Amino acid sequence: MSIVPVKKPIKSTIKDKDEVLQQQVSDILKTVQNKGDSGLYYYCEKFDKFTDKNLKLSEKQIRSAYDSLDDGIYESIKQAAKNIEQFAQIQRESIVPKVIEIAPGITLGHNILPISSSASYVPGGRYPLPSSALMSIIPARVAGVNRIVACSPPDSSIGTINPATVVAMDVAGANEIYCMGGAHAIGALAYGTESIAPVDIIVGPGNQWVTEAKRQVSGFVGIDFLAGPSEVLIIADNTANPQFIAADLLAQSEHDPQARGILIATDRGLIEDTIRYLEEFLQKLSTEPIARKAWNENGMIYLVDHLSEAVELSNKIAPEHLELHISNPDTIIPELNNYGSLFIGSWCAEVFGDYISGTNHILPTMRASRYTGGVWVGTFLKVVSYQSITKEGAQELAPIASKLAELEGLYAHKLAADIRIKKLTQHERKTCRQL
Repeated sequence: MSIVPVKKPIKSTIKDKDEVLQQQVSDILKTVQNKGDSGLYYYCEKFDKFTDKNLKLSEKQIRSAYDSLDDGIYESIKQAAKNIEQFAQIQRESIVPKVIEIAPGITLGHNILPISSSASYVPGGRYPLPSSALMSIIPARVAGVNRIVACSPPDSSIGTINPATVVAMDVAGANEIYCMGGAHAIGALAYGTESIAPVDIIVGPGNQWVTEAKRQVSGFVGIDFLAGPSEVLIIADNTANPQFIAADLLAQSEHDPQARGILIATDRGLIEDTIRYLEEFLQKLSTEPIARKAWNENGMIYLVDHLSEAVELSNKIAPEHLELHISNPDTIIPELNNYGSLFIGSWCAEVFGDYISGTNHILPTMRASRYTGGVWVGTFLKVVSYQSITKEGAQELAPIASKLAELEGLYAHKLAADIRIKKLTQHERKTCRQL
């Protein structure tokens, strides 16, 4: 048994702490927290050249976004939204309240409560990302969140949010849409300003400024998780199609210069063919500069003797996206336990999950899939417990609670149990006298 590295990354995509970035983000957050709208407007102008003091999009601006959008794009957004909502509804139905009487007079249960308000951060950048709006807003709406805020930085070419993103936000169900981005937007959402009420949870991907801002406000407000560079890992055997694999690796690589594409294969010939198609596709790709840089610097290929070794390595890497291009994927699926989302079979391209299949594409990166899944309807729900205890139940619980409280040195806790024991004893004596 062996695992042979065929292509290693030039450098790690997991960066050390950037203390300068941390301090800069901290300064931005403090300014927005202390100065409110004036601090927010200052950074909107400084970083985005956006000078309009009314950051919230009006109904007229939202309608204008619809009018400027190509019909084909609008229909694609609607179909993607339909699939995402359908799957979110199925997930919501799987989360149900429970109640049980575990002993006479001792009833336990849990309720499912939606978070009151949420914010979806939708990145801007080189191209609009309406899919991220759908993925972060629809689950919140299905969960029953009362107030859903969405924001995105202005497109420099038009001076406001890209119309496709605005339409996606509206279709998904956002109640408020703000033209703002970066760390200052995260600050406004977390702390609130004169014109923007704070929210209870912030979700969605962003650049390093946004990620660091989410890290710093976490605890004061909820977040989904800290997102890093996107990644895909493909497990393949000799039955796999090397063209499919090459295309899927590049689809991930073109996201970002730090993105990672990883192939673990049991067949050297497949690896060689994949590398050949990678180069062929790169030469025709309009995003070639970014995709080539990401693949050259971060791409990895491993040759293994057995699929069990591929499983072991995949679980260690804990990828965001995991594709299985093997003849019998069901044989290894039970052994795979660290991934953000699983794509089964060579026809199941990761790009389908990015846009249209219905599962969520906001997923854990940087090995975070070891301990969490991606954004889903449950991200916006609280499972809260309750108990109902009668005199009969208290009679059983109070002596035990008293002993444990004394053991832990918490004497007011002990008192709270003992005073009920005393009251129960008095009640029993009174009942006996009456008899």
